[in-house]
Amino acid sequence: MKKILFLTGDFAEDYETMVPFQMLLMLGYEVLAVCPGKNKGDTVKTAIHDFEGDQTYTEKPGHNFTLNYSFEAVDPTAYSGLVIAGGRAPEYLRLNDKVLDVVRHFFDADKPVAAICHGIQLLTAAGVVQGRQLTAYPAVGPEVILAGGRYQEVPVDGVVVDGNLVTSPAWPAHPGFIRAFVELLGAQINI
Repeated sequence: MKKILFLTGDFAEDYETMVPFQMLLMLGYEVLAVCPGKNKGDTVKTAIHDFEGDQTYTEKPGHNFTLNYSFEAVDPTAYSGLVIAGGRAPEYLRLNDKVLDVVRHFFDADKPVAAICHGIQLLTAAGVVQGRQLTAYPAVGPEVILAGGRYQEVPVDGVVVDGNLVTSPAWPAHPGFIRAFVELLGAQINI
């Protein structure tokens, strides 16, 4: 069984935490959800971001999400892939040097990485997007460009794949986002 490391944190986007986590479990992967400074059994508070015609998303309280592993116990060499949730958590998770080292490991080892929405902020802070094509929530686009990435503007349900990297702008992309990620992990989906 392939093990997936799932990075999330307080006020990560609810759907971008709950849905990929559950989809990957449903497919039979062992998914270990972690947050720096928290342990197995602790919870993170999530936020629901919705698109209601305003200039940006609206934010509402989400669910509490229970972590099933402790961040301090993470050995990135033990995982086949990495998923990074979006929302507000990445803006402070990127300040944690161990988080950035974990992200770099997956790129150095050319393992599949899936990042959505603001999760791309961990990639830009880790310095792994130079020369890569990727997307993000549009407000993160300038960070991608400043970090040397080639920002791709796609519909909110779009997906960009560049080598081992899968990115999407927001949760409406989950079907294609998770499909592309598991295909990089070696799954064959015949539909």
